[in-house]
Amino acid sequence: MRRWLRRIGFGTAIALLLAIASLGVFALTLPGDDVSVIEPGLLVVTDDVAGRWKTGDLTVTLDTEQLTVSEGDLVVWQSPAGEAFLTAARGSFEMEEHRGYFWPQVHHERSWTEQRVEHAGPSEDGIRLAGTLSEDGRDLNWHATISSRPGGGALLDVEVKRADAVMLTSARSEDAGVHGFGEQFDDFDLDGRLLPILVREQGVGRGAQPLTLLADLTQHSAAGDATTTYAAMASFVTDDVRGVALAADDPASHAFAVADTRGAGRVGLEVWSSTLSAELTAAETPAELVTARSVGEPTVPEWSQTGAVVGLQGGTLEVRRELAQLQAAGAEISAVWLQDWSGQRTTDFGERLWWTWQLDRERYPGWEQLVSDLDQQGIAVTTYVNPFLVDAAPKGDDTIRNLYDEAREAGYLVAQAGGSTYLLDQGEFDAALVDLSDPEARDWFADVIAEEVLGLGVSGFMADFGEGLPFDASIARGDPRLAHNEWPRLWARTVREACDRAGEDECLTWFRSSSLGMGEDASLFWNGDQLVDFGSSDGLASALLGTFSAGVSGMPLVHSDIGGYTSVGAVLRGYTRGDELLERWAELQAFGVVMRTHEGNRPDDSPQVFDPEHSASFARMTQVYAALLPYRLEVLAEATDLGLPAVRHGWLVAPGTDAAEVDTQFFLGDAVLVAPVLEDGDDSVEVVFPPGEWQNLFTGRTYDEGTQEVDAPLGRPAAFVRADHPLAEQLVEDVQAAVGTS
Repeated sequence: MRRWLRRIGFGTAIALLLAIASLGVFALTLPGDDVSVIEPGLLVVTDDVAGRWKTGDLTVTLDTEQLTVSEGDLVVWQSPAGEAFLTAARGSFEMEEHRGYFWPQVHHERSWTEQRVEHAGPSEDGIRLAGTLSEDGRDLNWHATISSRPGGGALLDVEVKRADAVMLTSARSEDAGVHGFGEQFDDFDLDGRLLPILVREQGVGRGAQPLTLLADLTQHSAAGDATTTYAAMASFVTDDVRGVALAADDPASHAFAVADTRGAGRVGLEVWSSTLSAELTAAETPAELVTARSVGEPTVPEWSQTGAVVGLQGGTLEVRRELAQLQAAGAEISAVWLQDWSGQRTTDFGERLWWTWQLDRERYPGWEQLVSDLDQQGIAVTTYVNPFLVDAAPKGDDTIRNLYDEAREAGYLVAQAGGSTYLLDQGEFDAALVDLSDPEARDWFADVIAEEVLGLGVSGFMADFGEGLPFDASIARGDPRLAHNEWPRLWARTVREACDRAGEDECLTWFRSSSLGMGEDASLFWNGDQLVDFGSSDGLASALLGTFSAGVSGMPLVHSDIGGYTSVGAVLRGYTRGDELLERWAELQAFGVVMRTHEGNRPDDSPQVFDPEHSASFARMTQVYAALLPYRLEVLAEATDLGLPAVRHGWLVAPGTDAAEVDTQFFLGDAVLVAPVLEDGDDSVEVVFPPGEWQNLFTGRTYDEGTQEVDAPLGRPAAFVRADHPLAEQLVEDVQAAVGTS
């Protein structure tokens, strides 16, 4: 079919297919999610079992209607009134996979929905509850323990004997929003959703038409949808200022799961395991709640904050030429990002890299001199690595190691059930995954990265992928069905070890995939491969949405590719990067944590920041980014010390106000408010100001609380500072100097 589509043209083909399908001649059968969850039944608690108990700072109250866990005056967690908070099922799930896309099909063969609590009281570990789950007169035994969580809140450990899946249902106020579940490219309030908790390729289009249909028809359902993400997590918070997250160190917490926010007054989380361990938290404010749930001490090296990290490629001479163009325009540059350092190959999708993880000296002659020259200018060099290996023989470079052969012979690659290497289709080439479940394989690969990558004078790299472990693979340790969602965390652990071995104390690495608990080993993330448009499905606006949910899910430092990544050539409608999109994206990231560009998958068809017609405007935005350094360092310190996201939704900054309901503007810290232009051709935006006085960083005009239309011509985004912030006057002066309006 794909060859036929190319021959007659994508636009004509799609029109014909739709016309034929509408006549019922044939049905289009494409892979997709088919998920469901157990619906909770009644909670049955008799008067003789009900009671109130203390464990640590917690009070556990069980009455005939519900279970409540409190800490002082705060309700940490509560079950829905009258409804079971534990249900279970027997059954199975299947996972169809293609090039990192996964589509789950859930089968509930039998469900137990009525919960009886038959015992409750103190135990050595906390407060223990036990009973049966009933359905048609046949019971399953369950037990749960509630104990104090270090740092505040509660721990809930559950087991349902002989179950394949367990569902925990938490109460929320009827109108309370639900946020998180990892990086979700959807509304910040995820009420009314059924969300697979599954790390996988994000997709191309994700609902934007006609691209979604085109990608599904020609690339085996590669479009994705509103639920597909590189960073799904079993972790959420609600407007009741309560949070639930599965415990990252429990293997069952990384099992495939499905979240259900469709029920009024509740949130369900069904985990395909007979056990689950949950961390339950609550706070007075959303910011305090996120702080209570934080993991690790995320930080980025200060050198990355002085200017842009500019994505360049093409070899030594081309990089020098492009860099000189930006420097002549006055751009502030902290680093270059040379993703093609290991060589490049051309595919139908666009330019791809050789995953051999050694320098291509033919492409980059005089590498050491290039690194030295840049270092003297205060510019670091960063590159690209992922956890795949390809056979180096077809590259035809006899000066490099064949890491694929080394790993295969040592048994360090993910295998198929029969023991042969599991080769995964990457689109015109195959690759194998390093088996990150094997400590010896991780140790070997960390050495490879330390020597072959960081040993070249490199200060960091994009740590790509992490979401591709097949569910039917054979791995050294553990069950791949449990390891799949943890694979990004294992990848981050390998990267951190490589930086440590190379002695890189200020190693800048950034990831697109994420797992529960990954903040212990990774700090910086990026939103993945956005489409080169403004859209909220898969473009500029979607990157902002993903940043919001990631920020309350344990990913406090998130940025995006300036200009987007994915271009698509098609007859019906082509998706290529526009001049205005490039400039508007640079404006957004000038107010982010890291300002990094990407040439995209079709660089020759896309305007670039180093092009003469764009270099001056981009340079001004890098100067704005540099002007914000004193304030941004304060914000980054809050991320490190408290786990607060640097880029914040209004819910974190101004809860209870109109600004907390807006998904089209963001705060950098608490004192800088930005309303980016998210529509092609717009030159003004609607801004919802929270209480206080806000001063426009570019014009100096002040605004009070309320909703106002603000001019935002190219080069002058709608960005404001809280007028009473100690750095307000300096920031206004420095930003205006950067763009020449002081």
